[in-house]
Amino acid sequence: MSAITIIDYGMGNLRSVQKAIERVGSEAIITSDPRQISRAERVILPGVGAFRDAIKALHQYDLVGAIRDAVVSEKPFLGICLGLQMLFDLSYEDGEYEGLGIIPGHVRKFELPPGLKIPHMGWNQLELPGTDNPMLTGIGNDAWFYFVHSYYVDPDDTSWIAAETDYGGRFVSMVAKDTVFATQFHPEKSQTAGLHLLKNFVNFRNSNTKPVPL
Repeated sequence: MSAITIIDYGMGNLRSVQKAIERVGSEAIITSDPRQISRAERVILPGVGAFRDAIKALHQYDLVGAIRDAVVSEKPFLGICLGLQMLFDLSYEDGEYEGLGIIPGHVRKFELPPGLKIPHMGWNQLELPGTDNPMLTGIGNDAWFYFVHSYYVDPDDTSWIAAETDYGGRFVSMVAKDTVFATQFHPEKSQTAGLHLLKNFVNFRNSNTKPVPL
């Protein structure tokens, strides 16, 4: 079983992601070295905080090229929370900021009915569109995941949508295509269901190899 490489750009709950990966039986390496990311077999881009600061840090650490190369070379890739949002073209969080441009679309702020708070914080469920997403093998619509976010992703291409969640209306809570997967929720904080998803990522090989159950 290969080690997971977790990208360190000075932001994010890196140790909790690492501990969760270790709990499902894999080694996890935290690094800010682009060369090590280029050599990685599979990659996680976590993130918490402001979009602007995170994108700036990726450029300062010279990690943008390594992330794009990981995607192009079809390494299994998992973005978490802000790590999902940064994959998109443009964010409107406190201005307009360019993302990594890997997924066509935008990051928008919630506009919610009265009584619902921003950020969307706490436990919520996924609504699955019926697509074959290997990260959700063995995980049903009744599973709960932990969210903390004020902005949501809006992909131009709906074929990226792997799951949605209802919070004053439906928003995209997970994307997936080929070897790229990303979640708005935090699997590392989502107990059994989150560990199951991470186990699926650890065991993911290709479209012809299904993950083994946790």
